[in-house]
Amino acid sequence: MKIGVAMFFTDYSMTPQELGVAAEERGFDSLWSPEHSHIPLSRESAFPSGGELPKKYYDAMDPFVALMAAAAVTRSIKVGTGVCLVAQRDPIQTAKQVASIDQLSNGRFLFGIGNGWNKDEMRNHGTVFETRHKLARERVEAMKAIWSKSKPEYHGEMVDFDPMMTWPKPVQKPHPPIWVGGAFPYGARRAIRYGDGWMPHRARPHYGNVRDFLPEFRKMAAAANRSDVPVTIWGAEDEDMLKQDRDAGVVRAIISLDSAKSDDILPELDRWSKIAEKVA
Repeated sequence: MKIGVAMFFTDYSMTPQELGVAAEERGFDSLWSPEHSHIPLSRESAFPSGGELPKKYYDAMDPFVALMAAAAVTRSIKVGTGVCLVAQRDPIQTAKQVASIDQLSNGRFLFGIGNGWNKDEMRNHGTVFETRHKLARERVEAMKAIWSKSKPEYHGEMVDFDPMMTWPKPVQKPHPPIWVGGAFPYGARRAIRYGDGWMPHRARPHYGNVRDFLPEFRKMAAAANRSDVPVTIWGAEDEDMLKQDRDAGVVRAIISLDSAKSDDILPELDRWSKIAEKVA
């Protein structure tokens, strides 16, 4: 099983370059950067994990810029959005960003996507909360057309454009793997419908360990003739948890790091890298 690390990159954290090099040196599989364009002060939406929204959510850097900085100083570690809020982004421009970072990283980009939870944030982007799932699906379908066709077009109910030409195309064919975030069962269903993998958080207030849902997830995937959908789980507590993930067929676990400087983060990387060696 592979182990990745994630951080909300801020102006008070390690830089993406520093963490990318340190994680690659220690053998981690991937580096992930979350996304929030901003957090409205109205705060209508509750934090899905419960409690107060951590400060780093307000302060996060753009994930594509951060990951490109990390990719530029590394050679093998993969870089991924964890997650890109596609319901808040223009699909034509986002498709170009994905293709560009995949080109410049020589095919090391992982496109983690999510449909979002913050109603206030979406409203500022002109996205209707109640129809965000359909909008996200159409935007993903449109981006797939852009990446894979020389003269793409897309005609949906919410996304519509006539034939165009747009380059570059991604290095990875037909496109970088799309890891769909979201809880069980709805996020799992979306991953089966249009993703290359499912990437849920370990736990949410309404259920315990998402690993317990994997047998049902695999039944759902098989019923849709998608028996090959891999699972990455976001979050881990200790070696035993990761070993259980591995034995359950999870392909990757992502360790969330604090938005802190090297003095705090490097010892954590050292500790997790030793654990990773035992569960590979």
